[in-house]
Amino acid sequence: MRLLSLTLGVLVLAAIWLGPLLSEWRESFAAHMLAHMGVVTIAAPLIAFGLRDAFGSGKVARASRYLALPVVASLVEFIVVWGWHAPAPRAWVERSFAATALEQGSFLAAGLFLWLSCLAIGTREDMAHRAAGAFGLLLTTVHMTLLGALLGLSPRPLYGPGDVVCFGTTLTAAQDQQLGAVIMLLVGAAVYLAGGVALMAGVLAGRSRMVA
Repeated sequence: MRLLSLTLGVLVLAAIWLGPLLSEWRESFAAHMLAHMGVVTIAAPLIAFGLRDAFGSGKVARASRYLALPVVASLVEFIVVWGWHAPAPRAWVERSFAATALEQGSFLAAGLFLWLSCLAIGTREDMAHRAAGAFGLLLTTVHMTLLGALLGLSPRPLYGPGDVVCFGTTLTAAQDQQLGAVIMLLVGAAVYLAGGVALMAGVLAGRSRMVA
């Protein structure tokens, strides 16, 4: 099961990085957002699940005892995501494949850090560690939702005034940005929320068993 998860995660990464999202449609914010969400909410958790056993022993296991680790990982994700979605870095990514590679690599690194810390802690018997993992994912839900809302409700396009082609359809800059915001809200916030709720459900189930 671990090997299957790891393989699927790598295949998802290949489809994103080698497909049209970052080449033919690289100027589209919506296509960028779909690639971003694919990396951090599909590929990263699949790879993290596949590598979870490796992060359950030795020095990493001792590191996972720190309850603040998922919160630190969530803050790292916050810095990476909000930083790359500022107008200037976004314009750089549109112009440069090197910048695109740096951006996508940082998304993957931040996503793996978050999911590995939350899943490793969430597999422990200690309910406090499960709760820490849940809090890290729920905190990520909050800042993903906030960024998606700000992008969707912005009174003007932030990433250029021209039309773009996305998924074979021509969109205005405003439509493209709004579609990207919807993708972030529907995919990003929802996946992190589901992960946090699942870990918290484990905490509540553990408490029920203790009471019984």
